[in-house]
Amino acid sequence: GSRFDVATSSIIITSHAIPGFLFAIMLIIFFAGGRYLDWFPLRGLTSDDWQILTWPERIADYFWHITLPVTAMTIGSFATLTLLTKNAFLDEIGKQYVITARAKGLSERQVLYGHVFRNAMLLVVAAFPRTLVSLLFTGSVLIEVIFSLDGLGLLGFEAAQHRDYPVVFGTLYFFGLIGLLLNVISDVTLHLVDPRIDFERKET
Repeated sequence: GSRFDVATSSIIITSHAIPGFLFAIMLIIFFAGGRYLDWFPLRGLTSDDWQILTWPERIADYFWHITLPVTAMTIGSFATLTLLTKNAFLDEIGKQYVITARAKGLSERQVLYGHVFRNAMLLVVAAFPRTLVSLLFTGSVLIEVIFSLDGLGLLGFEAAQHRDYPVVFGTLYFFGLIGLLLNVISDVTLHLVDPRIDFERKET
């Protein structure tokens, strides 16, 4: 491939291989007063003077604190979805219907967005809920510990350590509910991307 393709593929594969908690440590070193820049807070969800701030300032302060944790959690999953999207597009571009569409005189834009995009995005949309749920389950605990956040992942982990079963089941129920909602959204999105998909039609 081209230099751009090789460079972007290398970045994506590297981002996919590095765990989220390592990204969190790197972000702290570079952007939270570790050794270089001091743009973001090191820990916590709010500042010490949060009580005296106005509501717009509180919202801005909250987003300021969660920027690094959210970035650390999403980089790996973003790399996974990007790699999946790229492979899906490359797989679809080599199929016979794309060659036929080009032979009919369609522009490259019409081929990509009118034919390839619809089929390639089906796999990406179907994999999105699983990727997001795995992100919440696997990466949240360590990142919450690193940034001293009182989140659901850490709550469930500490509840399991202390055998607080109602809290454990509550967190599992919440994550399960999120997974179900994401699956519903994924099914609706699949139908919007490709109207040929009909979940109500039954074969006889």
